[in-house]
Amino acid sequence: MRERPDWMKYAFAFIITAAIFATAFYVSTLFDRARVESIQNTADKISIDIISLETQFDLISDVACSALESHAVLPSEINTLASRLGSAEQSLGADNERVIQLKEQYSLLEIKDYLITERVKERCGEGKAPVSVLYFYSNQGDCSDCTDAGYALDALRQEFPSLRVYSFDYNLPLGALETLISLLKIKPAPPVFVIDGETHYGFDSLATLKSYLPKRLLDEEASPTAATASTTRKQ
Repeated sequence: MRERPDWMKYAFAFIITAAIFATAFYVSTLFDRARVESIQNTADKISIDIISLETQFDLISDVACSALESHAVLPSEINTLASRLGSAEQSLGADNERVIQLKEQYSLLEIKDYLITERVKERCGEGKAPVSVLYFYSNQGDCSDCTDAGYALDALRQEFPSLRVYSFDYNLPLGALETLISLLKIKPAPPVFVIDGETHYGFDSLATLKSYLPKRLLDEEASPTAATASTTRKQ
């Protein structure tokens, strides 16, 4: 049996290699398209939530404090959106234009949420408003403790379901965020935590971060009512 000429072997190898690259490119394009659509859907959801929060902001002004419950005043989707944002940032990169736009919208949502919490606290006292943690991080390679700090906050959020955690990219060029940073006098030294009005710089451990939480939150979570509610949520 006569062997094929070398040029035919090279041609077959080229065709197979080209087919592999074409298939990989096609699959990659499909995944990218799906991620972009997911990001757009999330962005649309954020836009709706911002409008909803603006409406809630007005409604709370006319609601009696006795009718407010800290765990029911604000939407719970904010943590879900944070998770989606983190996935999008990992998939497409922190510098992706759509990711940056999504992060800006999410930051606005968080600020709106925080303002409602502060209004409830001002009108009705601390007992009616959840404890807030404002967390300022950086993903520009200048915050070696930010990843561990994020994991610690997730752990605290699991332990204390009523805790409201707001995460902000310190370097995000967003006017509302820059104003918030200026008003709170936050120094450019992430990670930074503003917990119940008190500012803390740096991350040491989960135990240290937990020690910054106010006693009223610890008492609230340890109360029989809170324990019953927690049991109900797990069922």
